[in-house]
Amino acid sequence: MRAAAIGDNCIDMYVYIDKQKVNRKYPTGNAVDTGVNLHKLGVPTAIISTTGSDEDGKWMIDTLTRIGLDVSHLKVGQGATAITYMDMNGNDRVHGDYVEGVLENIVFDESDIAFAASHDLVHTALWGKAESVLPAIKAQKNAPLISFDYADRLDHPLVESTLPYVDYGFYSYHKKRDSFIEAFLQDKVARGMQVAVATFGEDGSLAWDGKQFWQFGIFKAPRVVNTVGAGDSFIAGFLYGVLNGMPIKDCLKEGAKIAAEVVQVFEPWTDA
Repeated sequence: MRAAAIGDNCIDMYVYIDKQKVNRKYPTGNAVDTGVNLHKLGVPTAIISTTGSDEDGKWMIDTLTRIGLDVSHLKVGQGATAITYMDMNGNDRVHGDYVEGVLENIVFDESDIAFAASHDLVHTALWGKAESVLPAIKAQKNAPLISFDYADRLDHPLVESTLPYVDYGFYSYHKKRDSFIEAFLQDKVARGMQVAVATFGEDGSLAWDGKQFWQFGIFKAPRVVNTVGAGDSFIAGFLYGVLNGMPIKDCLKEGAKIAAEVVQVFEPWTDA
């Protein structure tokens, strides 16, 4: 039971919090956050990406190596590591300017494709730039399950173009459960996915498996420090359930549990 996360890595930089200069930062990225959380749940996980040749890139590699992830396919490109400048609105993270760095020219080669396909599950996300290699990964013998985080971009072109290759799709929906999102999830499964999942923040989550809807609420966090990483950690928990053969409702529950733990710390994963 092994997973690979293919896509982006970056540094989240907080220059100010509550108008106070802090210069606080940490290694992150959708692929990184999901991969780290999966690994912390006991799933051996590899990161397939390209980081920079600067100090931030070294920090990225050192951090993921220390945690125990497989970084054999985390390449180093000549240039700067990607940076996302962040701010806070209360305890909710706000994404600011994005400097793409070496990710502008990221390429996943045949070695990356074969390596990804050797795992039981491959996860990627909307900004991971890995969509072009999903057909090749899926075409491999004994192809892995593929999961994709579409964030809140339900109308993004990748929602349609990646559909034939994705087994588990995740969507963030800013409203509560309604007829639109129900029909949306049903459509995705009818056209190829095994399970389509929508998350509603404080209103929990909903999944459609082609036969019925499954719904779960949240675990109330004693305190919320930063909502960054809540979505990625939920996905990691859900995928942990999938890899362990759990029923879908238990997968939703596992995702909610991990997300509640992560929002209690400033970074997108816990040290535990």
